[in-house]
Amino acid sequence: MPGAASDLDVGSIRVQVESQGAGSPFVLVHSLLTGPEAFGEVADALAKRYLVHRVSLPGFGRSDRLPQPDPTIDDLADHLAATVAALAGGPDAIVLGNGLGGFVAAAMAVRHGSTFGRLILSNSGAAFPADRTAAFGTMSALVTEGGMQAVVDVAVRRIFPEHYIEAHPEAVAQRRSVLEAVDSVAFAAACRALAATDLRPALSRLANETLVVVGAEDATTPPEMGHELAARIGNSTVAVIEACGHCPQLQAPAALLDAIRSFVDREAP
Repeated sequence: MPGAASDLDVGSIRVQVESQGAGSPFVLVHSLLTGPEAFGEVADALAKRYLVHRVSLPGFGRSDRLPQPDPTIDDLADHLAATVAALAGGPDAIVLGNGLGGFVAAAMAVRHGSTFGRLILSNSGAAFPADRTAAFGTMSALVTEGGMQAVVDVAVRRIFPEHYIEAHPEAVAQRRSVLEAVDSVAFAAACRALAATDLRPALSRLANETLVVVGAEDATTPPEMGHELAARIGNSTVAVIEACGHCPQLQAPAALLDAIRSFVDREAP
C-alpha cells in the first residue's frame, strides 16, 4: 500500500512527506544511507493502526536543504520539530528515527520533547568515537570532490552484514540506485554534522519514553553505541535484533515491528 506523496511547507522549507493510514501520527525518519522508501513494509504494517508519515530530511528526496551551509544536528532537530508540529503532533504522536534520523530525533526530544510522545531510536547513538568521526570527514571530502559515486560502494556495505549481502545480492543493487540519487551536498553536510555531534551532555534532559533498537551486527552504529544511548536516557528500554545490521526496516522488518508493538502497547510507567 504505497503512501500518498506530498510537499509540506515548514516555514520557507519544502518537506517531502509520504502519508498513509489513519489514527494517531507515527513519524518515520530515515538514515543517512537510506531514504523513506526503506520503511515501505514497516509503514504498510503500521498504517493499519496509525497515520504514518515518512519524512525526507532536508536535502534528501524533494525536501529543500536548510539555508545554513553546514546545518548541525540541532538545526535538523529544530526543523524536524516544526515538521512534526505541522503534521499535528502532540502527546499521542510517535517518532522513529533510524541512524542519522535517530540522532536528529534524539536531539529533537531534548530540545522539543513536548512536540510529541513516545520516541524510538533505531541503530543510533549519542556520539561517534574518534575513528568513526574521522571516517565521516573522509566520506564528506570524497563526496564533495567526486559525488555519490565516490562512496556508494562503501556506503552500501555499511547497511547490511556480509552474510546478508551474500544471501541477497539484489539488495546491494537496490541500495546503490537509491544512494546514487542522493543530493551529494546534503549527504556531505550530514556527514559533517554527525561527526561533530555529541548528545551525551544533553540526554539527561530527554524525558520522552524511549525505545532504543540495537542491531546486533550493526557496523555503522555498533551495539555499544545503542546501549550507551539507552543508559543516558532516563526512561528507556532496549530491544536487540539479532543477526541484524544498520537498517532493520530493510533487513528484519518483522522483528522491528515486534519491538515497536511491544513498546507502544505496554502501559506507561
